Amino acid sequence: MITTDKNQSASVIFILLGFSDYPDLKVPLFLLFLTIYMVTVMGNLGMIVIIRINPKLHTPMYFFLSHLSFVDFCYSTGVTPKLLENLVVEDRTISFEACLTQFFFTAGFVVIETFLLAVMAYDRFMAIYKPLLYTVSMSQKLCAFLVAAAYSWGILSSLIFTYTLIILSFCGTKVINNFLCEYTVILSASCSDKHFSEIIFFIVSNIDALCTLFVILTSYICIFVTIMKMHSGSGRRKAFSTCASHLTAVTIFYGTILFLYCVPNSKSSWLMVRVTSVFYPVVIPMLNPLIYSLRNKDVKETLKKLMNIEASTQ
Repeated sequence: MITTDKNQSASVIFILLGFSDYPDLKVPLFLLFLTIYMVTVMGNLGMIVIIRINPKLHTPMYFFLSHLSFVDFCYSTGVTPKLLENLVVEDRTISFEACLTQFFFTAGFVVIETFLLAVMAYDRFMAIYKPLLYTVSMSQKLCAFLVAAAYSWGILSSLIFTYTLIILSFCGTKVINNFLCEYTVILSASCSDKHFSEIIFFIVSNIDALCTLFVILTSYICIFVTIMKMHSGSGRRKAFSTCASHLTAVTIFYGTILFLYCVPNSKSSWLMVRVTSVFYPVVIPMLNPLIYSLRNKDVKETLKKLMNIEASTQ
C-alpha cells in the first residue's frame, strides 16, 4: 500500500498558473518582483551585517532583529525565484517533491517569524516595564533560548504539516491558481481521505497563531498601561517610539494574513487573493528592514559611517 502511494505521488504534477492569465503584465511584473527581491536581499543581509559590526547594536532587540532579517531573507528566497521563473517560461509545472519542499521551507519560516515577532514584543515589554533590570532580565542565555525555541517549533510545525501531506495518496495533474504551493492546494490534490490531515493542520496552526497573538497582545497591553503611568511626556514619546517599528511590522504581517483568509473564495476574488499572497511572502520581507532602519538612529548612523568609509576608499 505504501509503495502504491509513493508511485501515485511520484506521478503527480502541479501547474502553477501564477499571473499567466495576464500576459501583458509579464515583463512589468518580472521587473517589479526582481527589484523587490533585490531590495529584500540587500536590506535583510545588510541589516544583519550592520548589527554584527556595530557594538552599540549588540543588544537583545537587535539580536532578535538580525534573526528576523535572516528568516525574511530565507522566506523570500524560497518563493520569489520560482515566481520570477514562472513569469518568463511557458512550462509552469512543478513536481510533487519540489512543491512539498517549497511548502516545508515556507511554512517553517512563517511559523518561525510569528514566534520571533512574539519574542520581540515580549522584549519590548521588558525594556519598558523594567528598564533598569532589562539587561539582566533579557540575558544572552535567555535570548539564545527564545530564538532556539522559535526555530525548533517552526521546524517541528512544518514537519507535522508536511507529514500530514506525505501520508496521503496523490494522483493526476493539479492546476494551482496561484504562484506558490500552499497547504490547501496540495491537500486538494489528494485522492485519499483528508479528514485526519485537516484536523491536525487546524489544531497546530491555531495553536501557533493563538499563542503568538496572545503573547503579542498581552505584551502591548502591558506596555500601554506602563506608558500611561509615566508622568514625563518625553518619556512616553520615547517609549512609544521604541515600539513603533515592531508594532508596524506586526500590524502589516497579521493584517495581511487576516485579509487573505477573509477574502471570499470566488472567481472574482482570485486576483485579490494572488495579490495578497504576493504581498505576504514577497513584499513583507522587503518592508521589515526598511521599517526598522528608517525609524532607528543607530542603524542610520552605522549606514552613514559605512557610506563614508566606502566613499573615502574610492
